[in-house]
Amino acid sequence: MVEVATGTAMDLPKPRKRHWPTELNALLGLVGIALIFEVLGWIFQGQSFLLNPQRLSIMILQVATIGIIAVGVTQVIISGGIDLSSGSVAGATAMIAMSFAQVSTYPRAVFIEQGWVDLPVIIPLAVGILCGLTAGLINGLLIAYTKIPPFIATLGMMVTARGVAKWYTKGQPVSFPTDSFAAIGKGMMPVIIFLGLAVLFYLILRFTVYGKHTYAIGSNPDAARMSGINVERHLVLVYSVAGVLAGIAGMVLAARGLTAQAGMGIMYELDAIAMTVIGGVSLAGGRGSIVGTAIGMLIFGVIISGFTFLRIDAYYQEIIKGMIIVAAVVADVWRQKRRALED
Repeated sequence: MVEVATGTAMDLPKPRKRHWPTELNALLGLVGIALIFEVLGWIFQGQSFLLNPQRLSIMILQVATIGIIAVGVTQVIISGGIDLSSGSVAGATAMIAMSFAQVSTYPRAVFIEQGWVDLPVIIPLAVGILCGLTAGLINGLLIAYTKIPPFIATLGMMVTARGVAKWYTKGQPVSFPTDSFAAIGKGMMPVIIFLGLAVLFYLILRFTVYGKHTYAIGSNPDAARMSGINVERHLVLVYSVAGVLAGIAGMVLAARGLTAQAGMGIMYELDAIAMTVIGGVSLAGGRGSIVGTAIGMLIFGVIISGFTFLRIDAYYQEIIKGMIIVAAVVADVWRQKRRALED
C-alpha cells in the first residue's frame, strides 16, 4: 500500500523573493526626473532640457567634485559609519595645497619669503593628499579605538577643519596657482578624475579583500570580528581613504576656480551623503555600491540643473533638495524593514 505524503505546501520553506537591484531603481528614477524636466522645459521655456550638450557638460562638472567626496563617503556608509567632515576637509586642503602651488610673479604668495613658489605640481598634490589623509586618519582612530560615535567624531573634525581653513591665511583667499596645478581643474578634467576614482574603487569594493571586509563590517561588525577581521584597523583604513578623497576633491575645487577660499566645500558633506543615499547605499551599512552613488550624483546634477533651467529661486531649490534627501532616507528605512520581514 502506497503511503500518501502528509506534508502540504505550507510546510515547505518559502522561496526567497528576488529584489530589483537598488541601482536599477535609482536609474529609473534618474530617467523619470530627466523626462519630467524635459516636459516642463517645453511647457515653460519652449526648449529641450536634455538636448543641450553645453547644459549637460556644465551639469556634470557641477557635481563631479562632490562626486569624488561621495566615492569616499560611500565606503564609510557601507562600513556602517558616517562622515560629516569631508566638506570642511576639502576646504582646508584647498587652502593649504594651493599655498604650495602659487607662482613667483604674485608678490603676496603665502610662502614667497621662503622661496616656496613655482614648485613642481607633485609637491602641492602630495601636501593635499597628506592633509586629507591626516584628517581621515584622526577620524578613523577616534571612531575605531575610542568608540566615539562616527557622527560625533566627524562633526568635531568638521568644525576643526573649517577653523584650520580660516586660520591658515586669516581668512584671506589663496590665488594665482601654477599652470600645472590649474590644469587639474581645467575643462572636463574634474569629470575624468571622478570617473577614474569611481572605477578604481568600484573594482576595489567588488573584487578585493578590502571591499569584502567593508561590507562585512557594515552588515554585522560582531560577526565580522568573530570571523577574524580586524575591525578597528579596517575602519581606520576606510576613514583614511575617505579623507584622501576629500583632499583630492579640495584640490580639484581650488584648481577649477584658480583660487582657494576658507568657505569652500560648505555643505558638500551633506550633498555627498545625499548622493549615496539616493543611489541606494543603505545608511544601516552593508549595502550599496559606487555605481549607485554615481547614479545618485547624476540625479543630484539633473535636479540642480533642472531647477536652474526652469529659473526656480535658489531658496526653493534648497527646500526641495532637503525634501528629496528625507524622502530617500525614508525609502531606505522602508526598504530595510521590508527585507527584514521577507528574510
